[in-house]
Amino acid sequence: MGAISKGFSEAVGHTPLIRLRALSELTGCEILGKAEFMNPGGSVKDRAALGILMEAEASGELRPGGTVVEGTAGNTGIGLAHLCNARGYRALIVIPETQSAEKIGLLRSLGAEVRTVPAVPYADPNNYVRLSGRIAAEIPGAVWANQFDNLANRRAHYNSTAPEIWEQCDGRIDAWVAATGTGGTYAGVALFLKERREAVRCVLADPDGSALYSWATSGELRAEGSSITEGIGNSRVTANLADAPIDDAVRIDDQEALGTIYQMLWKEGLFMGGSVGINVAAAVETARRLGPGHRIVTVLCDGGDRYRSRLYDRDWLAGRGLQQPQRLPLVSG
Repeated sequence: MGAISKGFSEAVGHTPLIRLRALSELTGCEILGKAEFMNPGGSVKDRAALGILMEAEASGELRPGGTVVEGTAGNTGIGLAHLCNARGYRALIVIPETQSAEKIGLLRSLGAEVRTVPAVPYADPNNYVRLSGRIAAEIPGAVWANQFDNLANRRAHYNSTAPEIWEQCDGRIDAWVAATGTGGTYAGVALFLKERREAVRCVLADPDGSALYSWATSGELRAEGSSITEGIGNSRVTANLADAPIDDAVRIDDQEALGTIYQMLWKEGLFMGGSVGINVAAAVETARRLGPGHRIVTVLCDGGDRYRSRLYDRDWLAGRGLQQPQRLPLVSG
């Protein structure tokens, strides 16, 4: 057992690496998932939220009783709401109304002020990220977390997630695979691992509807299709992602991502969110490209409970042209 944590903040991080047995056996590689759903706020975004708040406190920008404002697809807002409660701040969250009811409801249950807004492109001045910045500027004593372009985000992963992975792997890692929304998780880990071992292959995973796969492979921001996945993909290159090493990129469609998270539930016992399907499916494709005998690490961002009414609901999926994966009956004898 580890030491006693002094509150929520000290409980963030130190998550296990889980060997994904069925997929490792399928590919002949060792596929490992960093269990970020085991953070106290339930997602990888707890790390970014804590890093952003700690840097704002250290600079004097965030003072006792202040307000933290953020535009988020949900998980960063959830992490911030927990941490604001723990550290004595007020949280104001701007979130697209298209996000799951579970995440929006949880934010309100945590005591955050939640403003739902129409989902519009970043170029629109009423985009949730840009709007949150303007709201922060209008509130005395408020801080805009600005997770997309605040480098405290990727520094949190460079200083915590990446060293944990390196130590857990005893320095033996062949590839790092992750999707990116803000760029913080992917970039922070990739930068650290490349410094330790240049040969580590850093692979960006991307859903349909995002322009980052095109940017990583051709240098051009061009989006194709659409995706039901929340919180990952982007139409622009954020400050967190801008100079991160990218050796390869994999694009995963929704049906493949769905099949992956259902197989993880049925074969690994892991109830995961949609971005995990993108990450793990891309890790499997990376294993195929590298060949057997390699060790590949990805991130298990959050759990499936925040998406039960969507990803695990047959009618909701059918309404979007997707098939709910069906489990084959167990064969006895």
